[in-house]
Amino acid sequence: MATKQQLPVANMRLTNEPSRSRVDQVYEYLESRIVTLQLPPGALLSEVVIGKELGVSRTPVGEALQRLAREGLVTVLARRGIVVTEISASDQMRLLELRREISAFIARTGAKRATSEERDALRANAKEFLKAAKTGDEMGVIAADKKFHDLFAICTHNNFAALAMEPLDSLSRRFSYAHKMMQENGLASAKLHANIALAIADGDQVKAEKAANALADYLDNFVRKTLDQPPALISR
Repeated sequence: MATKQQLPVANMRLTNEPSRSRVDQVYEYLESRIVTLQLPPGALLSEVVIGKELGVSRTPVGEALQRLAREGLVTVLARRGIVVTEISASDQMRLLELRREISAFIARTGAKRATSEERDALRANAKEFLKAAKTGDEMGVIAADKKFHDLFAICTHNNFAALAMEPLDSLSRRFSYAHKMMQENGLASAKLHANIALAIADGDQVKAEKAANALADYLDNFVRKTLDQPPALISR
């Protein structure tokens, strides 16, 4: 378990892209650092410190942290601040029970409703997955995974499905990173994700749901193997 001390946040440069608010940019940056364990479980975060280091007011930082709290990546503690949540294999197993059902719905529905542009984006994403895996680019696989799940949820054209999937995705990516899944099984994971992307892109509802269930089986087996291991944060 990480020592509970306030950790600094590395400087970043926020952009003025009209399509991305300050809240979105702060959220994306903190989410990435939490998922990749640069901000480890148990770390205490401060709105004031983050705001100063990122050069933004406390308002967008607070909203980003509240979003992270809703997704289960941080917990807001009265009079103590914000702490990054711990990683638990048993919690991950319960998460995967729900994720399996939502993923099957999204895969099936996405194959039916995705636009031509979304189908093209999914095909491109499948190529990114396989390229990153073959070259051993762990961060590339993680980036492709994040892009995949954004597309995966959007293609249903159902906001409730997207909202339900987002926290499950972030927590799953952090668990996988902590237990070196991409390092040890990156190609297998990438192929399973690529299969879903291509099935949705082809509009094959049966194949898409089958591919989603295959990934769910893989993730379930992976987490079960970690149950008897020491806590996450295996030395990288």
